[in-house]
Amino acid sequence: MLVSEDTDIAALLTDAAGKVVSWSDRCETLFGIPAPVALGNTLASLLDMPGREMLLERWSGIHKQCDALELGIPLPDGSCRSVELTLLSQYDVDGALTGFVAFFVADPSGKELSLVGRMPLSSVIDVLPGTFYVIREDGTFALWNKTLERVTAMTPEELKVAHALDMYDITDKRIIAARIKEVFEHDAQVFVEANYLDKYGNATPYLLCGARIECRSRRYLCGMGIDISDRRAQEEVLRIRERALHATSNGLVIARCADGDNPIEYVNPAFERISGYSASEVIGRDSRFMASPGLDDDERDRLRKAVSARRQVNVVLRNLRKNGEVFWNDLTITPVADGTGKVTHFIGVINDVTALKHRTALLEHEVNHDPLTGLANRTLLWDRLEQAIHMAQRNKSLVAVVLIDLNGFKQINDSFGHEAGDEVLKVVAKRLQAAVRDSDTVARLSGDEFVLVLVNQPSLRYTLRMVERLRDALSRPAVFERTEIGTGASIGVSVYPHDGTGTVELVRAADVAMYHAKASQKDEACFFSSDMKSTGEARQKREDSMRNAIDRRELFLMFQPRIDLHAGHINALEALVRWRHPEHGVLLPAAFLSDAEQNGMIVPIGREVLEQACDFLARRQRAGMPPLPVALNSSSREFSQPGYVDNIAAVIERHGLRPEMLEVELREDGLNNNHQLGLDIMSQLRDLGVRRSLDAFGEGMSDLNYVQKLPLTHIKVARSAINRITEDARSGAVVKALIDIGHDLGVKVIAKGVETRTQMDFLRANACDEMQGRLFSEPLSESALQGMLTASAAI
Repeated sequence: MLVSEDTDIAALLTDAAGKVVSWSDRCETLFGIPAPVALGNTLASLLDMPGREMLLERWSGIHKQCDALELGIPLPDGSCRSVELTLLSQYDVDGALTGFVAFFVADPSGKELSLVGRMPLSSVIDVLPGTFYVIREDGTFALWNKTLERVTAMTPEELKVAHALDMYDITDKRIIAARIKEVFEHDAQVFVEANYLDKYGNATPYLLCGARIECRSRRYLCGMGIDISDRRAQEEVLRIRERALHATSNGLVIARCADGDNPIEYVNPAFERISGYSASEVIGRDSRFMASPGLDDDERDRLRKAVSARRQVNVVLRNLRKNGEVFWNDLTITPVADGTGKVTHFIGVINDVTALKHRTALLEHEVNHDPLTGLANRTLLWDRLEQAIHMAQRNKSLVAVVLIDLNGFKQINDSFGHEAGDEVLKVVAKRLQAAVRDSDTVARLSGDEFVLVLVNQPSLRYTLRMVERLRDALSRPAVFERTEIGTGASIGVSVYPHDGTGTVELVRAADVAMYHAKASQKDEACFFSSDMKSTGEARQKREDSMRNAIDRRELFLMFQPRIDLHAGHINALEALVRWRHPEHGVLLPAAFLSDAEQNGMIVPIGREVLEQACDFLARRQRAGMPPLPVALNSSSREFSQPGYVDNIAAVIERHGLRPEMLEVELREDGLNNNHQLGLDIMSQLRDLGVRRSLDAFGEGMSDLNYVQKLPLTHIKVARSAINRITEDARSGAVVKALIDIGHDLGVKVIAKGVETRTQMDFLRANACDEMQGRLFSEPLSESALQGMLTASAAI
């Protein structure tokens, strides 16, 4: 019982039989009985009936107990009062029991302290949220609560015989044993974290505490435990976050929000790596010490205002590393508030984007510049020209657009090789740049075409002098491997605002003027004039007509048979496009394909040819006719288009054809324009499963090292080489060599443009595989072809 100033305490003596032998004023006050009445009566007679029964029940062993008994005593007014009775045994020198000292403790009736103090310990410990236990010195349990039973999954019977160390793993067991020893030997109060192991091996983390108590000269460890599973989980989360802070590639800075400076309190390893500063060098300093003076003032002003307003901000600015190197910092600052909403700290996330900035600048340059010459490309050209026009409008000045096309550039590639052609383009680019001002723009439009934008031209005479300077720069030959290569050019000039007020209009006018210069067959420069406009309009009309030809299905195919020179039968066809023009009748490819190549209409025309050829094959397949592959020509402009092979695959699949029924012919000079692209396209066609032919083999210079890398199925010997075959025994030497090269490459060789029996006999004698030409058949319509196939016989 808890004792206060209001507590009533009385003591008396009894003999060994329990009869009262002493009585005090305190006893008389507590019981309301005078000494003459109480003396000589038994202790039990002072109690109420339940109390008497409890005392008599325990009397035989009462001298061995020290626990207080909760009893009731009757009062003279008939009421009953609760007391706690504690009996202390008295012995003589021989150890014989002589009597007892009886202590009665009673709190004033109705007092909360008394009520709580009389609560049984067992009822208290079982409602505790943690474990409660009393351990003997031998490690066994004298007392425990229900929570311990639940945590250990042990029954009361199992806990009675269990040892306290049995419920910990080997690591914790040593620590717990040491702490128990401290309690018993040194009367220490201990705290320790350990995992309870239940009898099934499941662990639960607990914070344990214990202290020594004594009862009847025996020592016990009285302790409690609190489940710290939630705390451990939170700590694990914090550890993971701490590891994340250390492992992240972004620099992290935590600064205290203070008036004026915001001193750094934490930086992670990534910050140290990015900045070059160690944590000890920056903690306590404001991060502004890393600012790069004079740079990004607008961004720094935004940052300063956001920090002052305690709001989040993202800026990209330049900072200084410890070694003085400037780096680009993509910085995000986030304010952190406490529970009251007051901002106490700032968290800064630093992302070093220096490499990204450099790559972006490089990509922007690549996007806007020609990779071979480094000049502005078509995209940048339009932008620069538009800016020049706006500036001329404000300044009331002129802008000249100069379009330059190199003369004989194809011959340079064919005669000296494409490396020489590339070198010529680079030399021309440097000379054009050297001939104009820094404010002017030199761009490579495509292939061997260049466009210059000459800004702020005060007069046409001034423009003429600049054009003459360009002509002079282009008149000098380029040198490639000690060989001089001439670089003449045709030049067309248009002037804003006389010849147009928009970018497209000015470039088109310069293009028309350039074609007039080229028509002179000299390295001329022509200024655009109104009479040239009709020529340009005619070219535009032809382009519109080509577009209409596709929409109106005016294009159709003819088929030229390809003959197996050994078996003598038709084994393939070449599809050749014709145009049924509404005004000019049927046009051969030579009448419109060169214009289509220049204006870009070759791409939709090529797709139309592919569609018609696959439709032809599908109809033959549905009719049950023998398979007969069809070959199609494709220009470099066609196969340079994105998705070129994907489109072929889609058309083949849509018509339900086997890929090997289609053969794609690519000209050697077209592949040489871009070796890597050519190799990629050929490889994709191989993977698709279509047949692959190298057209016009031997017409110009051949790069055999490159050709042998191409995954070909056929090569077509150029018509010009076949035409050299005559009755002269030596006339076919070149063709024989080309046939041998083809066979060495492991492909079939086709002779193109065979017109005489002498040529056919030579080809057959030299193991050429196939031929096509007028000797056997002109290109045929579909109906005529079917008639031939029906009646065909060996040659």
